[in-house]
Amino acid sequence: MKRKHDDAGAATTAEEPVAESLVDDTASFSSFSLDARLLRAVADLNYAHPTLVQAKAIPLALEGKDILARAKTGSGKTAAYLLPILQGALNNERALVLVPTKELADQVLRMAEKLKKYCDKAVKVVNIAQNVSEMVQRTLLADNPHVVVATPSRALLHTKLNPTSLTTGITRLVIDEADLLLSYGYEDDLQSLTKSLPRGLQTFLMSATLTPEVETLKTLFCRSPAILRLEEDETAEQKNNLTQFIVKCGEDEKFLLTYVIFKLKLIKGKVLIFVADIDRCYRLKLFLEQFGIRSCVLNSELPVNSRLHIVEEFNKNVYDIIIATDDAEVLTHEADSDDESSQPAPSTSTDPTPPTDSKTKKRRKVTHKRDKESSTSRGIDFHRLSAVLNFDLPTSSRLYTHRIGRTARADLPGIALSFIIPSDLYRKHPPTSIPSTAHDEKVLARITKSQAKRGHTLKPYVFDMTQVDGFRYRMEDALRSVTRQAVREARVREVKRELVMSEKLKRHWEENPDELKMLRHDVESASVRVRGELKHVPEYLLPGKGRKVGGEGEAKEEDMSVAMVRKRKKESEGNRIRVKRQAGRGRGKSTFGGRKDPLKAFSKARK
Repeated sequence: MKRKHDDAGAATTAEEPVAESLVDDTASFSSFSLDARLLRAVADLNYAHPTLVQAKAIPLALEGKDILARAKTGSGKTAAYLLPILQGALNNERALVLVPTKELADQVLRMAEKLKKYCDKAVKVVNIAQNVSEMVQRTLLADNPHVVVATPSRALLHTKLNPTSLTTGITRLVIDEADLLLSYGYEDDLQSLTKSLPRGLQTFLMSATLTPEVETLKTLFCRSPAILRLEEDETAEQKNNLTQFIVKCGEDEKFLLTYVIFKLKLIKGKVLIFVADIDRCYRLKLFLEQFGIRSCVLNSELPVNSRLHIVEEFNKNVYDIIIATDDAEVLTHEADSDDESSQPAPSTSTDPTPPTDSKTKKRRKVTHKRDKESSTSRGIDFHRLSAVLNFDLPTSSRLYTHRIGRTARADLPGIALSFIIPSDLYRKHPPTSIPSTAHDEKVLARITKSQAKRGHTLKPYVFDMTQVDGFRYRMEDALRSVTRQAVREARVREVKRELVMSEKLKRHWEENPDELKMLRHDVESASVRVRGELKHVPEYLLPGKGRKVGGEGEAKEEDMSVAMVRKRKKESEGNRIRVKRQAGRGRGKSTFGGRKDPLKAFSKARK
């Protein structure tokens, strides 16, 4: 049964630039009565002023009040609850931070390490959501750390193994990404946790949206919380910086347009591509490899250490393209709450024909083991992301909003480009067809309606197909080589490779951090033979005028110039041998670069 805590009891994850619209210039961290060591660490992170959520939440938290804060990812809400928690830890108070995914748990730990930089010996923070043995986790908890970061399932496990190790002395509870916790299936775990946690905890609920799930958690954990809403600032920022485009095309044309976009560099910078399922990840990766376009795959099958390293290297600009699945969508099949007629979309599959046998579905579920405590569209901070490409449209407007929220942050421009399959083109190309695209037009209508409420519009992005068609034969040739067998082999091979690197070399990386830089996740999968001639685009295929994302309204041809893949040689430049031959005309015969002809210079040695 749900219960409230009674009145008794104790009164970003990474340093990505924060948008100016989310900063409160009238406040300062020194006015919060924080410890000098924390203020010094804040100064090292170049935080001159607190963000809006920090300016409102930190004073209330230090007063001991419960807080329900609605703030977008990247608005500084992680520091908004970590600073009060660390301030309490200096007074020997303990706190529990619950997050929905292992990736977010790692980011919270890293942020906490930076904030306690100058009081590291006085405050201990541990992450028990990571993939280590229960014995190691019990050892970590045996030291009574001040801050414990965990997923609900992992926290519940330790309350059962040793009820006092996790809950003794805890005065504060943080639930980050609260709207995502219940949709990940943590409701039973949270219900059980309430029976083990002390009563009267000060609670922080941090969420990107205020959904019925958040109201459930509010009833379960909070006592008349102060509610902070910062949606007006978020809407203004996104409206100014985010440009959304849609492209209506056939199923095979998704691959054609993706090839053209990246090979001709129509979108510059780092790009996050969302696809429907893991098979699509590897199909698209193998397809792009045929043209020398390197990319990383990020999905819940990979070890958590590999996923974290991929994100870290992506943020360091080592990689430019990540192909990801939205595992929250696969797990929940959530439908839009604002549309009564909406139906949950069927589970996605790479099979040309929709599965009808329940045994087939069941067999597919057990074939590949996923990490359910993983998500890409929520919680993870992707720094300076230029664009989000919805290769496969999500099944709801809410998931669409979470996907495109990865870009256009910190006052930087961003692009969201989505491929839409019209109903009359559905299943016209069975090898690349998936069941979810049958609902693209219905989902698009809900997305358009939802974005209109936020003051956004989705603009048509029109490709000149007469110019794009020149690349079609190359696309078809490459796509034929990416067979189901090749996809399966690439999928298994990459998981095995990442497991070896994640487990056996973990200790070696810790001892030799410089060698970790040599690890790459965008290597060729080797399950499909890569043809060298496809990596280069001949000049006769390059369009005189192409498309470039940007501008207002519908894309126009006159303001869209293609960024060439390689520069043309100047007229004075040409074939190296031909140039040297022309320069040597009229100078007589060559003498082998100044050397003598050994046959003519030879003379019989005298005895």
